[in-house]
Amino acid sequence: MTRQVRTFPGAAYNLGYHVVWCPKYRRPVLGGRVKGRFGELICAKADERGRQVVAFEVMSDQVRLFVRPRPKNSPSYVASRFTGFASHRLRAEFAHLRSQLPTLWSRSSFVATVGAVSADTVRRYIETQYERLPKGGGARA
Repeated sequence: MTRQVRTFPGAAYNLGYHVVWCPKYRRPVLGGRVKGRFGELICAKADERGRQVVAFEVMSDQVRLFVRPRPKNSPSYVASRFTGFASHRLRAEFAHLRSQLPTLWSRSSFVATVGAVSADTVRRYIETQYERLPKGGGARA
């Protein structure tokens, strides 16, 4: 994937979050029409908030989402916006979800940041910062 630097007032950024969440008790309730409608809801919510959905997969008992949010949104905030919106809409449209589960989603989720460089590359960059300063320039902290 090529580097996509996006801009926001006061910032240039390249953020990506890998978010995974499951239905309550990991019940396989995300199939058939629910799966199709859920995909529509994810895309609608992303468009509404200026987030870019790079990829997502809906399995019967879990959801995997790769999204590029704005820099002011934390990973947990992004995950909660998608789960809350989808839960409200799906439970309103599909009565069997209300009767089978007390809530649609488990309270836990997995979120990882996805970037253009590895953690090791960033560490080396910071550790060698002074080695790259131009001769006679740059102040040390």
